[in-house]
Amino acid sequence: MSAGLRAAAALSAALLGLGLCLGLASGCAEREVAPVAAGPDPAETAGTPAAAAQAAAESTTPEARHLFRGVWVLCEGSARTLEDPQRIEELIANAQALGVTDLFVQVYRGGRAWYDATRADPAPYREIRERTGIDPLRRTLDRARASGLRVHAWVNVFSLNANRDAPIVRDLGEAAVLVDRRGRSLLDYPGGELPRPDRDWYRMGTPGLYLDPGAPGVRERLVETFAELVDRYPDLDGIHLDYIRYPGVLPFSPGSRFGVGLDFGYGEGSRLRFRADTGLQGPYRDPDHPARSAIVHANAWDRWRREQVTGLVRDLRTRVLADHPELLVSAAVIAYADRAYLSLNQDWRSWVREGLVDFAVPMVYTLDDALFRHQVESFAASPERERIWMGTGTWLFASRPARAVDQLSVVREVGSTGEVLFSYDALLESQPLFAAVRDMGATPVPGPTASATSPDGAGNPSRETADATPPASAGTGAGAGP
Repeated sequence: MSAGLRAAAALSAALLGLGLCLGLASGCAEREVAPVAAGPDPAETAGTPAAAAQAAAESTTPEARHLFRGVWVLCEGSARTLEDPQRIEELIANAQALGVTDLFVQVYRGGRAWYDATRADPAPYREIRERTGIDPLRRTLDRARASGLRVHAWVNVFSLNANRDAPIVRDLGEAAVLVDRRGRSLLDYPGGELPRPDRDWYRMGTPGLYLDPGAPGVRERLVETFAELVDRYPDLDGIHLDYIRYPGVLPFSPGSRFGVGLDFGYGEGSRLRFRADTGLQGPYRDPDHPARSAIVHANAWDRWRREQVTGLVRDLRTRVLADHPELLVSAAVIAYADRAYLSLNQDWRSWVREGLVDFAVPMVYTLDDALFRHQVESFAASPERERIWMGTGTWLFASRPARAVDQLSVVREVGSTGEVLFSYDALLESQPLFAAVRDMGATPVPGPTASATSPDGAGNPSRETADATPPASAGTGAGAGP
């Protein structure tokens, strides 16, 4: 076992043993991110960042291997890129300047769609269409393809933010929303936060409403929603899954079997399905008197909930690849993989190993450079390393761009396939950060070869100092707050 792996293992054990919570990364792409479909025609894209990355990646010379660099583009961030045709043009120009090969464009958030949809609330799409005359996702796809960039549709899967009126809730009823171990629906949480007295010692990792992955009808409805997206925009390069997990509470507990802490998924529909699927009693010893300390068959209950999340990934992949076999399916995932598995029911390492996703992007967001190195080295030492892109918290270093460059240098040092920067909006807000990331670029690094369009590919980060050509969107109103 390498020193990096030993350090990562020790860190994971310490986190679980102490019950500490490192919640900074708990859902910042989450950020939610987006994937992409078949890549651009080589004849049309020669000389573009994506074409250069693919050519280098397919080279048999390790030294010629090229990083893929991705960036998460928020739909409701400070830039509001999708709301204005000029900002879309600026996105493409800025992406090229940054050496970006892959755009993860957020088009589904809180049950609302920034694309032509019937399964989600199309209000954002319609407002943009009526005001500007454009379909924002279609315009982005067309401009990106002409510039040799890949586009992944980034969707927030189970998170509804605070949208109590999302179509899926309206159609399936309140039972579609998660219930905690004490029998309280998230719909009854004040302001998305825990009720008292729990609030005195617990905090929601990312407050808001979440769908119950195990509730009847939820998985099927979400698969239909995202399949419609891919069917209506068949030239997408990928679909990128974010918030593809249960929510977490801080401090976190490693599963339900210890009878401590707080977790979710205890709605009546899920409990009945668990008993029907497994033939076991549970999860409550006495269903009429739920008690957090009276959980039976806890390991089976945790395993069943984990499978509800994995089942959605599996079903969606099967559905979309049937008609779009070249589409890339990817996911933004929690970097603390053991915590994700035990506390959030997100078994993303199995998704990568079994090929349910073409690549995963662990969100390695931290100000702790030693921790960053531990995690990046552990992912780089994984047998699935070619399917893991590093998600970096570039926004953390707006006033210290050299720190962002240092972290991205570690990503390249370990020979990562790709990096994804969070976020485009943050880069626009800091010209020194933009310049540092631009100057670092998506540069060749030593390492094993990987295909840019195979399940082994994915996106990249960015970083450093101050030279300072302003982003193309400077002065266009793109920095206005949400």
